[in-house]
Amino acid sequence: MSATETQLEAVRAAVEPAVAALGCDLYDVEFAGSGAARTLRVTVTKPAGLDLDAITEVTQTVSPIIDEVPINGSFLLEVSSPGVERTLRRPEHYAGAIGELVSVKFHTEQGPRRVRGTLQSSDADHLVVDAEDDDTQIEIALPAVTQARTVFEWGPQARPGKGKTRARAKGKV
Repeated sequence: MSATETQLEAVRAAVEPAVAALGCDLYDVEFAGSGAARTLRVTVTKPAGLDLDAITEVTQTVSPIIDEVPINGSFLLEVSSPGVERTLRRPEHYAGAIGELVSVKFHTEQGPRRVRGTLQSSDADHLVVDAEDDDTQIEIALPAVTQARTVFEWGPQARPGKGKTRARAKGKV
């Protein structure tokens, strides 16, 4: 485990009980950026959903706790929700996304590959995705994954000829 990973695990262990006491779940802890622009991102979820007051409360609670954790260098603390397209990095992230549409980049002997499809299963070592493009099941070793996230689809596309474009054609708007 690298020094950075050790620091992140120390932050996770330190803040997780405090986050849970606020009725939230700690989703992830990661560093983003580098050097003086480095950000310590603490991502939380809440069963009933997060609002600005909950994010503020978590920030005010975990900030002094993180100050006690030995972290090399300076950083900016950011507390946020994972959003609708969540990054998947830990086994519990994959387990929580079973049945959802995901995009996974991974390495194979033939080189890098990407698959998009429904996450069917996961364990501590592998995940299985039903690929959208060819209806095959692909088993991927977690160490081979370079990037993974859930995919949010915005619903049906607008039909051609509808909306403002059509109104402009008629000289209205």
